[in-house]
Amino acid sequence: MSSRPVIGLCAAVERARWSVWDDEAVLLPRGYAEAVQRAGGIAVMLPPDPDLSDPGAYLSFLDGLILAGGADYGEVPDRDAFEIALGLAALDADLPLLGVCRGMQLMNLARGGTLIDHLPDVVGHEDHRLVPGAFGDHDVTLREGSLAARAAGALTQPTKSHHHQGVDQIGEGFQVTGWAVVDELPEALEDPSRRFALGVQWHPEADPAAREIAALVEAARG
Repeated sequence: MSSRPVIGLCAAVERARWSVWDDEAVLLPRGYAEAVQRAGGIAVMLPPDPDLSDPGAYLSFLDGLILAGGADYGEVPDRDAFEIALGLAALDADLPLLGVCRGMQLMNLARGGTLIDHLPDVVGHEDHRLVPGAFGDHDVTLREGSLAARAAGALTQPTKSHHHQGVDQIGEGFQVTGWAVVDELPEALEDPSRRFALGVQWHPEADPAAREIAALVEAARG
């Protein structure tokens, strides 16, 4: 294993403009790569692969995997299918895995869980996505002794939030270990039978003080 673990970042395909070009591009917010690099890892972007037949071919050159945030589940079927297959393969292979926001939701779906399609219809407020296109702040509480608490370094965690979907029924093998203070919505889930399999509903890549991505890189080192 390299002294700098290689971390795959599942990326979106979006219309973008740069220089004189206006075209489809593979992209992610830069914060993901910067967080991996600050922690001593090598960040590798993974675009959706519509012809994926062997997820193990990807895992063979990765030391860890991040399922990143992005569009709602169901809006981009190719990306959904690719990331669910890759996430499930990572879980089966015990490859360190971190799901961020949408990524946590896909982890849950990969193991047979379900989603709440629009949280305000259930929780009665918009606190999880106050302003589309801007992160909001709210606290989560984490279970003592959990991977989520160890990764965050605290039992109460201020978070950057931007989502209107959330996990409902929990997928096989996962435990909920974090909850929103405002309404007790599940905000972290993990599989204790794996070295590092953690989903967080917040956005650590948007907060330079957050430790969750560094924790993944450290797990991928071992």
